[in-house]
Amino acid sequence: MSVLESQTLIESKTRASRHELGQFLTPLHVADFMASLFQTNRDHWDLLDAGAGTGALTAAFVRRICTMRNKPRSLSVTAFELDPVMFEALRDTLAECWRLCDRTGVAFSSTIRFEDFIEAAAPMAREDLFSNQQLRFNVAIVNPPYRKIRSDSPTRRILQSASIETSNLYAGFVALIAKLLIKGGELVAITPRSFCNGPYFKPFREDFLKTMSLRRLHVFDSRSAAFSGDNVLQENVIVHAVKDTSKPRQVTISTSSGKPRGVVTPRDVNFGDVVHPDDSEQFIHLQVDERHTEAKSAMSRLNATLTELGLGISTGRVVDFRATSYLCAQPVEGAVPLIYPCHFNGGFVHWPRIPSRKPNAILSNSYTRALLVPAGVYVLVKRFTAKEERRRIVACIYDSKRIPAPLIGFENHLNYFHVGGRGMSLELAKGLVAFLNSTVVDLYFRQFSGHTQVNATDLRSMSYPTKTALESLGRKLDDPGIEQGKLDELVKKELF
Repeated sequence: MSVLESQTLIESKTRASRHELGQFLTPLHVADFMASLFQTNRDHWDLLDAGAGTGALTAAFVRRICTMRNKPRSLSVTAFELDPVMFEALRDTLAECWRLCDRTGVAFSSTIRFEDFIEAAAPMAREDLFSNQQLRFNVAIVNPPYRKIRSDSPTRRILQSASIETSNLYAGFVALIAKLLIKGGELVAITPRSFCNGPYFKPFREDFLKTMSLRRLHVFDSRSAAFSGDNVLQENVIVHAVKDTSKPRQVTISTSSGKPRGVVTPRDVNFGDVVHPDDSEQFIHLQVDERHTEAKSAMSRLNATLTELGLGISTGRVVDFRATSYLCAQPVEGAVPLIYPCHFNGGFVHWPRIPSRKPNAILSNSYTRALLVPAGVYVLVKRFTAKEERRRIVACIYDSKRIPAPLIGFENHLNYFHVGGRGMSLELAKGLVAFLNSTVVDLYFRQFSGHTQVNATDLRSMSYPTKTALESLGRKLDDPGIEQGKLDELVKKELF
């Protein structure tokens, strides 16, 4: 049975169990593209495939080296796989790899380790004296499992023992692999983009960028095309990096549709534009076309922080399933407005929404008082946007003059800008919403965020116009919910 036949059969039979393990099998055209990114010619390859699945990535790597003009003398593969459903297909794939290498004069050997990669690799990474093996590799290719790790789980403790701090298996795999590579060793990995800016991935970013030299970042235009059979919620990125502490002058950033035979569009970007040298969060920016470069250039001319604007940002305090007994479908006596993303309508919140699947109000009492904020003008931002929304950041104004009430509840799916826990001037709010909803901010934000989630940390990390500039912009707007083209023209004229 071929690699394609094995993978197709396993995909059809095991989707539910694979998702439980965080497995997403690599399509063959994606595997071939990943294998094409390795740059070094070696006489001998020591390949690590951690979480090998059916062996699609190893097979793609073998196909690549067997078609090279200067073929290596030998290839040794170490494949880790924990799922017994994959074992037979993996053995068949490696046997097929041996036959291909034998026909092309490349000596091939392989070892399958039917065990947990993290449990096996952590002692090697920390160089325990009692570790059974001290394996080192000069090349690694991986599609690691995508699954959160509980803070009290054995896996988390094992990773911490190897000085790796992360909340997701994929980052743990990549961090361990980086430790097992020799100097100059190459890594190609396909992972979610969340490590580029997620606040929980900051320790991983810092360590990875310190020990690995980024060479290539590839993004798929479609969120789901590369894994069309799976419900992938965020964009994936293919990373090519070399074990080297020196930073490259440039990084190649490329895009493609994610479909077979899709056209790949590459561009070279200065490393300092990918990882800003003065960024304490170490966000990784993906400038995939000229518009992103122009947006980054425009944003770099802004230097005000939220602190300098006198603003803070918080996440809505009302978690509805924890306050069910206090929620009201419609406004009633003793209740105050409860604002959800569904209340966004243009530049201002419209409340109540009738009909609505969400409650419109929450009782104000001794239990809920700590969940509420005082009346005023607030700028709200959706924490999650639908895939089809044209902007990643969607901002709106809550104005207590339009919705008279002494207190307000903001639901947990919202972030809100405030001044020391209270409202701001309407002029500042209008200017801030116009800025946040502009195309230039959307293009800038998409460079480091491939997820539909907008974190408060992301918004804090951005630079902003001065307070004076935002208030001036706000005075020129009756309603910041104007047509996008007109909004962009006004923002460009006033702020850039």
